[in-house]
Amino acid sequence: MTLTEHDPAASALGGTGWGNLWPHFTRLSTHAQQQIPVITRGEGAHLWDNRGRRVLDGLSGLFVVQVGHGRRELADAMAAQAAELAYFPVWGYATPPAIQLAERLADAAPGDLNRVFFTTGGGEAVESAWKVAKQYFKLIGKPLKHKVISRAVAYHGTPQGALAITGLPAMKQQFEPLTPGGFRVPNTNFYRAREHADDLVAFGRWAADRIEEAILFEGPDTVAAVVLEPVQNSGGCLTPPPGYFERVREICDTHDVLLVSDEVICAFGRHGTTFACEKFGYQPDIITCAKGMSSGYAPIGAMITSDRIIEPFLHGKTVFPHGYTFGGHPVSAAVALANLDIFDTEGLNQRVLDNEAAFGATIGKLLDLPIVGDVRGDGYFWAVELVKDKHTKQTLDADERERLIRGFLPGALFENGLYCRPDDRGDPVVQVAPPLTSGQAEFDEIERILRHTLTEATALL
Repeated sequence: MTLTEHDPAASALGGTGWGNLWPHFTRLSTHAQQQIPVITRGEGAHLWDNRGRRVLDGLSGLFVVQVGHGRRELADAMAAQAAELAYFPVWGYATPPAIQLAERLADAAPGDLNRVFFTTGGGEAVESAWKVAKQYFKLIGKPLKHKVISRAVAYHGTPQGALAITGLPAMKQQFEPLTPGGFRVPNTNFYRAREHADDLVAFGRWAADRIEEAILFEGPDTVAAVVLEPVQNSGGCLTPPPGYFERVREICDTHDVLLVSDEVICAFGRHGTTFACEKFGYQPDIITCAKGMSSGYAPIGAMITSDRIIEPFLHGKTVFPHGYTFGGHPVSAAVALANLDIFDTEGLNQRVLDNEAAFGATIGKLLDLPIVGDVRGDGYFWAVELVKDKHTKQTLDADERERLIRGFLPGALFENGLYCRPDDRGDPVVQVAPPLTSGQAEFDEIERILRHTLTEATALL
């Protein structure tokens, strides 16, 4: 029995099972004549669909569900808060959960990052960071500083400002012209390095120096911020070389440019620390975060700023004219607090640190496959880069990407019992990022299904 037979409304798009729903980032024609997967339940690291199929959640939903699915204590926290106070804005007011969560995030953030501005998601947090950076420099008498430097292939969100910071041209074409002021520098994909390809440290220094080159070219009096993920998502888990962020911090200090650590994916245990900048040894001026803050049980994000940035906003009639209706939502804040309690009681950060080597080693076994060119990542955040020829590092051409990344792999992986992310916004990769409660059993299951499916994919090249 199909979902359409259960629900006549599901026939609205030709019996595809999604009725009036417009899915995000989805080629709608793909599902015109086939059932879209409908996820109905989750428990731990696994999901079930409407056909009763059990699938390992190898992506934590969307790098979100850190503590796993089906946590009753989080549902109870939400219900209790909704019964007490379901909603009130933080526009000149406060609620106990928003106050408590802001204090907890400030305590966890490194250095003097003590002021928390709540949003409802990551793109909004990045948007907020750019806006506050521009106003900050106007307030301190440097009104020309408005530009942002980010990295090629990096994704920072879909709002107009965050999209302008994003380094993926194909994602922008349909929406141009965008907010002006976004400029790109090379990323840290050492596997594809053209400079210093035999020296990781030298490559990192080279990549960081390109940031200074861009600042000098645009003019230091015009550049407000450098926005970087600790580990870059798009392109496939691009980790920072040793010394990279130390050099970036030095460059930002030299030219009075704010360093924004975009940790929408990387924060809250994904790399074994509450904020990944701690693990990689740098002090940002702003952190943007979301996703794992509530493990996806309710939408919430935040921009966390240093004392230096908040200072000029504390005087006279100054206002930051920016906000969101649901920013700091009391139910979302309450579930985030309960989520962070789980981190503490179950030691999830340490669990990631204890298990990351085993996870990497397990995924690394796939390097014996002819289609696998590189395995890279950190913590519980790994990518497998696919190639046509692993000896020459020849990548897949456009037709092969269409056939594998958008055609075969998403459906085959799911059918074989694994939800993860085939992606070719940079070089083609498959990304895995399971819930932080996962262990060797889940690592082995991920490797087994990837091995089987990628072996099938090799025949399609």
